[in-house]
This record gives sequence, C-alpha cells and structure tokens, in this order.
Amino acid sequence: MKTILAAITATVLMGVSLFAADTGNVRKAPDFTFTLPDKGPQQLSQYRGKVVALAFMFTTCPHCQAKSKELTKLQEEFGGRGLQVIGVATNPNADLLVENFVRDFKVGFPVGWASGDKLVSFMGFDPKDRWVVPQLALIDRKGIIHYQTTATETPEWDKLMEPESLRAHIEELLNLGTGATASTAHKKALTGLDVPVRY
Repeated sequence: MKTILAAITATVLMGVSLFAADTGNVRKAPDFTFTLPDKGPQQLSQYRGKVVALAFMFTTCPHCQAKSKELTKLQEEFGGRGLQVIGVATNPNADLLVENFVRDFKVGFPVGWASGDKLVSFMGFDPKDRWVVPQLALIDRKGIIHYQTTATETPEWDKLMEPESLRAHIEELLNLGTGATASTAHKKALTGLDVPVRY
C-alpha cells in the first residue's frame, strides 16, 4: 500500500512540477512598441482588456508561416471571447515584407514589425544568447504574461507551441476572473496528467 501511495504522490508531484515549468515566471508585460502598416506605432498596452497572444516571427521562416495559420484559426475561434493575436516580424527588412506575408499566408490578425533587440528585451532573454523563431507570449487581460517560450527550442518551448496546449492556455486566460471552470480535458492538456489544477 505504501508503495502505491508513494507512486501516486510522485506522479502528482511530477505533474505539478511539469505545470510549474510550463508556466514560467508570471510577470507584468513590459512596455512594448511595434509598427503596423498604415497605422504607425502601436503600444501593447492599447490591447489591455483582451487576452493577447503576442507572436514574434520572421516573415521568411516556414515554421512562422505555419504557426501564423494556426494562430489565425485561434483568432477566428476565440476573437469573439476576447482573444487578440498580434504578430511582430523581427527579420531584416520586415517593414517591406509584412504586407505580402499577411496576403500570401492569409493571416487573420494584425502583423507589424520591430527590431530583434526589442524581442530580446521584451522576452527577457540574455542579449548574448542565440534565439529561435517563432517566439510566443500569452498575456492576460490585465497585462500579465502567464506563459512564454524559451529562447531556444527546448521541451518547454515545444510543449507551449503544441496546438492542444496553446488552445488550453488561451482558454484558461479567457476564463481567468470570470468564474468559469475548466473542463477535465482542459486540465489534462495543461498538466499532461489526470491531476487537479487550481485556478
């Protein structure tokens, strides 16, 4: 019996540690400015009151192009509930490439541009480190970052970018403060295990 209880306890603790590793450090989103075609400079704070999925990408990156299609579907599905996906291209000459990127890949959310230095600063990366794209930060309605990718591709990066995990985190943030309860499927997606999740 003790062996079974020890195994259950270890499994629950593993689930909690995986959840904690996936959430990262919850923190206030720093001030961030990006430029949208025909609209000029925009502030991230303008979107306060919405759940924001902020995606940093290269317009020339096949992974970013594929992720933009997935994020477009999420915008279509959850936009009415308060989700706002924002794309920020950081590759060289992004200001000249963004409009074609949006048209060619039928992107259904605003895409602007900013420098790679701004990406590094916003995400809190070490400027000396190498980083990959796409990068993603999920921000609640009050401007708090709950989830973000790591600088390089790691198991945590992969987990956050998985469609099921990304959808579950977006649902979680949309429900935050509304009194809504997460479904069992949602809880499993967040932890990867059938253990309780606190909200």
